[in-house]
Amino acid sequence: MHFGNATDEFAALRSTCGVYNLENRAKIQLTGSDRVRWLNGMITNNVRDLTAGHGVYAFLLNPQGHILGDLIAYNRGEHILVDTVQSQLETILATFDHYIIMDDVEVANISDKLSAIGLTGPNAGSVLKAAGFEVPELKTLQIADLPWQQTNVSIVRGESVSFPSYEVWVAPEHAASVRETLQRSGAVPVGPEALELYRIALGIPLYGKDIRERDLPQETEQQRALNFNKGCYVGQEIVERIRSRGAVHRKFTGFTVTGAAPAPGTKIQAQAKDVGEITSSAVIPSPDGEHTVALGYIRREVGVPGKEVEIAGSRAVVADLPFHDLLTR
Repeated sequence: MHFGNATDEFAALRSTCGVYNLENRAKIQLTGSDRVRWLNGMITNNVRDLTAGHGVYAFLLNPQGHILGDLIAYNRGEHILVDTVQSQLETILATFDHYIIMDDVEVANISDKLSAIGLTGPNAGSVLKAAGFEVPELKTLQIADLPWQQTNVSIVRGESVSFPSYEVWVAPEHAASVRETLQRSGAVPVGPEALELYRIALGIPLYGKDIRERDLPQETEQQRALNFNKGCYVGQEIVERIRSRGAVHRKFTGFTVTGAAPAPGTKIQAQAKDVGEITSSAVIPSPDGEHTVALGYIRREVGVPGKEVEIAGSRAVVADLPFHDLLTR
């Protein structure tokens, strides 16, 4: 879960640079002449107008508008690369297979052909440079293909502008060499425990924990996953109906908590009435002490930043995401 001290590892992610393996990520390759049109009709974001070397975050929905999974789709020129979490791989592959009828689309799980190494923190760019990666200026979710020490790698810029991160994609036989070089260049090894603290501090929902099949896209507050100008896709009618009627009653948000970290599923109360539930929580270490925070869903009329609520008998306050103070102090 950690390489000695999760607190120090979290501090590296926040203030210097941490490096970690992304063994939990899966890669799916889409080929065939219909791949762009077909995928554009499958997911909530626009891949039709995506230029080569760029990606978009999106949801995969069922016809009732509920979320089957989330993913990032990259236009790689001759193919589309879909990046998701291993735990979602079976569902996504089965759903893709179900909807390929007369389309010229081939789907291949290539997870064993690419290893991904993550690099996060304000010094991530300088660590890459010190390790010999000549990375150009990249936009978020943009890929640069580079030569490096007699092999080829792909560098991917993360989604956040304020909190830099990168991924290095490389053939599995070269992954250890890449990681060792990044560590020698100043990156601190980071384990899953610190990464989970960082995820919660950023307010990034995790599918299967913070985003479930019963949730609707607009409830998650992940507006970057939705495109309302791209045309039809599976579940689009429900998403559009919610937008036109404004009929979504819950929202995903953050909470600062005065007591112990509440367990997932703990009810949120206001005036002795249940108004939401917790999906994730953590005690975040910082230079001025520990801070308990949580993520979850709350009724929109109550979920106003600064609003006091009660969670498991403790006072809590609705907070904007991410928890900026915990990531910059």
